Amino acid sequence: MSFETFTLENGIRVIHHELPYGNVAHCGLIINVGSRDEHPKESGMAHFIEHTIFKGTKKRKAFHILSRLDAVGGEINAYTTKEETCIYASFLAHHYDRSIELITDITFNSIFPKKEIDKEKDVIIDEINSYLDDPSETIFDDFEEQIYEGHQIGSNILGEEQLIKNFTISDIQKFIEKNYSTDEMVFASVGPISVAKLRKQVEKHLSKIAPKSTTKKRIAFSNYAQKSIVRKRSNFQEHAILGNVAYSSQSSKRRGLILLSNLLGGPGLNSRLNLNIREKHGFTYYLESNYTAYSDTGLFNIYFGTDKKHLEKTRSLVLKELRLLRNKKLGINQLHQAKQQLIGQIGLSQENKASLMLTIGKSIMLYDVVDPIEKVFEKIDAITAEEIQEIANEIFAEDQLTHLTYLSK
Repeated sequence: MSFETFTLENGIRVIHHELPYGNVAHCGLIINVGSRDEHPKESGMAHFIEHTIFKGTKKRKAFHILSRLDAVGGEINAYTTKEETCIYASFLAHHYDRSIELITDITFNSIFPKKEIDKEKDVIIDEINSYLDDPSETIFDDFEEQIYEGHQIGSNILGEEQLIKNFTISDIQKFIEKNYSTDEMVFASVGPISVAKLRKQVEKHLSKIAPKSTTKKRIAFSNYAQKSIVRKRSNFQEHAILGNVAYSSQSSKRRGLILLSNLLGGPGLNSRLNLNIREKHGFTYYLESNYTAYSDTGLFNIYFGTDKKHLEKTRSLVLKELRLLRNKKLGINQLHQAKQQLIGQIGLSQENKASLMLTIGKSIMLYDVVDPIEKVFEKIDAITAEEIQEIANEIFAEDQLTHLTYLSK
């Protein structure tokens, strides 16, 4: 799988993977700004902007924005994370020009009409309330807030109702001016079009944007302290999550932890946690392990929901699995099987071309390079049992694990 990259004069980096056949294409603009870049009084601003850029530009009203791709069967969407904002589209390949122009227009020419902004505040507040109704969702953000206590990276992406109500157009424009820099943007594309044709269309629209260099400097998180917290909620079942700070996206150990997390509680039905807790004991319907790498820190956690009578037994079994990985190296066959499973999952994920587009864009943002899939597989194959055990002892030490439990009232 080959990738073509180039950089526009204004600093926007571009990566393209040409598909040899097909009619469908995907592209998106990834901006290196997320909720961690907000000041406390701006909490929720990055996500708020992601919503409101669709509400009107210098030449389009909201209806025309929403209809521009939908009218030809395409889709446009956006998302916000702790560290990035992305506006992306999927469409028939002969609509590349239309899609790139629309993404450019809403990103750089939005005017944030007050009437539309006020309506969208209500929509986002409704989104927050919907999210608060689901403990299996809120526990993850609550946990991250405890892990990163006192640091903006721990704040909720959606923000707080009262702050959102007070956001003004001036606040939005100041945040964009401070954070939307062309040298912190990547345009990614996957589709059946040559890089030469794509380059003409990208330059036609994105080269018009004035260059702007970033001046922001992210403050790295430090001072993690283990804690155990219990909260009473009106749940039907108990929800629990435990975990620890972990490796950043720049750490060479991140691949080992990805492998370890997948072995423990990844999507495979044969994960250790699923086999030894759900299948063997029937204590829980759903449990999973997760590892998220940020630019300067990371987070590992295990989540499960269960009946009150099984809560402590389930927690004990989770800790037992972590202990086994700390105390005993994986055997040759166990390690080989874990690697083959992860390699297979990565290979299958490449078939989702929209996901591939976002993956290569984020890789350029973080590392300024995309490894060929063969090299990714080689790096996974190079992981040793000793490395896995070392990682397990660093991340799974029981006296370093933070616990958060939602108890039903």
